[in-house]
Amino acid sequence: MAKPNMTVPKPATGAVMLLIGTRKGAFILRGDKTRRKWKLSDGMHIGAVVNDMVMDSRSNSRTILMAAHTGHLGPTVFRSTDLGKTWKEASRPPAFPKAPEGEQGISVHHNFWISPAHASEPGVWYIGTSPQGLFRSEDDGATWEPVNGFNQHPQFKTWWNPPDEGPPDGPTLHSISIDPRDVNHMYLCLSGGGVFESFDKGNDWHPLNKGLVSEFLPVPDAEVGHDPHRIVMNPLNPDRFYMQNHFGVYRMDRNEGCWVNIGKTLPKPYSDHSYPIVTHPRDPDTVWLFPLDGTFPLGRVSPNGKPATFVSHNGGKTWKKQNKGFPKRDGWFSLKRQAMNPDLHDPVGVYLGTTGGEVWASRNEGESWARLLTSLPEIYSVRVAEL
Repeated sequence: MAKPNMTVPKPATGAVMLLIGTRKGAFILRGDKTRRKWKLSDGMHIGAVVNDMVMDSRSNSRTILMAAHTGHLGPTVFRSTDLGKTWKEASRPPAFPKAPEGEQGISVHHNFWISPAHASEPGVWYIGTSPQGLFRSEDDGATWEPVNGFNQHPQFKTWWNPPDEGPPDGPTLHSISIDPRDVNHMYLCLSGGGVFESFDKGNDWHPLNKGLVSEFLPVPDAEVGHDPHRIVMNPLNPDRFYMQNHFGVYRMDRNEGCWVNIGKTLPKPYSDHSYPIVTHPRDPDTVWLFPLDGTFPLGRVSPNGKPATFVSHNGGKTWKKQNKGFPKRDGWFSLKRQAMNPDLHDPVGVYLGTTGGEVWASRNEGESWARLLTSLPEIYSVRVAEL
């Protein structure tokens, strides 16, 4: 599956950090090279809602960006250059332009998703917000400007959800992905709205939703209006994508340009409804899910209180249940879309955080799980940083 111009990345061998965003602050869980010993940091920005926290993976940078909502002071971005020891607030956080006099404008409620830009653009980052907007920083997160090619696109008002519509926590822009072979080639998701693609570094955008079926739409296979919960681009084959959607699990090979439902073969009672989805850094055919109860009215917890991940090694044709180490009963886990991610080791480690404040880890690609932490605030994101 690997493209001729992509090389298989060597497995990581260093220490691992888990960057944990919660409803009441942020934490860093530091692991050693063996991923057996872990140490939790003190809480950072306690009281702030931290939706995302990402370390720059493009070089030897030690920069971490944090998307935080600081109560009555509002949404902002914090930046650390010393692995979270100290933080400095952005001097100009993401913000929509002021509306002309007499017109109603929109304001950022929270910064939701952080993504480093292309490797050829050190210090450049993207953020997706709620309400749905795309913003770019060219000074390592100190100041942010709107990407007007998206936010002011002629079709924008037909794509996005107004602030008072959409998901319960507000409509969001997320899953910002940059093609590692082409600095101009980008993808993003609107929840709700769908998947969109740009070939000119965000100056113009086009829907990429062929094959998706959403039962809540008047036209279920409409061009726009879908609710992708998350998409992931495979690092080895950037033309292979996986999606966890409100109505199913999908795979797409970009040359085909059509999403294929791969969630129908999951065994009952495990539904194809969830939020996170994870792909293997060196195997485009390997993907992990954490299914949630998708029956009406969407319980969004582990079915019957029996948590499990499911892995496919053939692009979603078949699935294997992985529940060793998880509770056999009364494990009513719920996960948000940024709260499950892999490392780059061999075997790959997979990590997840629950809304109940627990952090779980697998050092063997999901074959067995161990609980690392309990009693954190509600977890919004678990990102992996390699040292």
